[in-house]
Amino acid sequence: MKMSILKTQLTKQLQNGLLFILTVALISTTTVDLHADQMTTIRIRERVEIAAAEVLLGQIANIAGNDVQLNQYLQGIVIGKAPLPGDSRQFDRDHLIQRLKQHHINLTAVRVEAPQQINVIRSHIQIQKQEIEKIVSDYILQHTLRANTTMRIKEIQVPKSLILPKGRITYKVAAPRSRQLMGRCPISVDFSVDGRVQKKVWTNAMIEVLGQVVVTRKPLGRYKPITADDIEVRTLDLANLPANVLSDPAAAIGKRTKRAIGSRMPLRADHIELPPLVKRGDLVVIIAESESMKITTRGQVKKKGRLGELIPVVNLDSKKILHARVIDANTVKVDF
Repeated sequence: MKMSILKTQLTKQLQNGLLFILTVALISTTTVDLHADQMTTIRIRERVEIAAAEVLLGQIANIAGNDVQLNQYLQGIVIGKAPLPGDSRQFDRDHLIQRLKQHHINLTAVRVEAPQQINVIRSHIQIQKQEIEKIVSDYILQHTLRANTTMRIKEIQVPKSLILPKGRITYKVAAPRSRQLMGRCPISVDFSVDGRVQKKVWTNAMIEVLGQVVVTRKPLGRYKPITADDIEVRTLDLANLPANVLSDPAAAIGKRTKRAIGSRMPLRADHIELPPLVKRGDLVVIIAESESMKITTRGQVKKKGRLGELIPVVNLDSKKILHARVIDANTVKVDF
């Protein structure tokens, strides 16, 4: 009887002990689960494409947790510099953990789920060579249209295609200010993304501008008066000629050469001059007039002069020297 009672008591004690152990285990498990639910989780993606120049944790990870302030702080942590547009860069898990420690993140309060290697790719936009050629071509067409000329772009040399970060792309084209757009010209294109200059591209354009040019038909000696038979008009590439070549025969006919000029030579403005209408010793009529009177007298030229030039003339009546303007081969006029 006593043995039976003893067995019963032992059985009850054993049952109570097991019940206590199960209760403690259940409470512990519940506490761990609740703690795990409250932890912030950082899930790193294995392959990420970004547009910015720096890699932020928030760009490569999904961050979840109840602590909003901590989540925002984690998202702004800089992991490292981003690769160049179009390139990629590898970050390993140890580097990420180190960056968290450097930012004083309690690793017991967060759960990091990350692959051993994270591949970060920088997004980009590629500008093809043909697009750059079109930009330069449009600029040339807008800035080289001249009267009585025909322009042709023979070639535009672009080094290579261009890779830029993603964003709003703008560009500015510039050519040397010291020269006209003809012949071989270096032209630059500055590309900007979202208002920030990214790259400058140098191109070389070969531009042919055909225009009418007055050329000599035969050799012309010094001081040779120019007639219509001495010159003709040809279509030439202005890129190979000085800026002051003549395009209108009327600008040359009636003038004379300053020096000897060979045959088939383009005629320049500094090659010719107006011939003197009067020379030293010529007798002329001197005119002096105002609104109410006009006086004429005889005079003698002291220095050769062209149309419109002011020259010294001797008044033959008074023997005084006057300065008068050449009107024609027989007349000079005193300015009041």
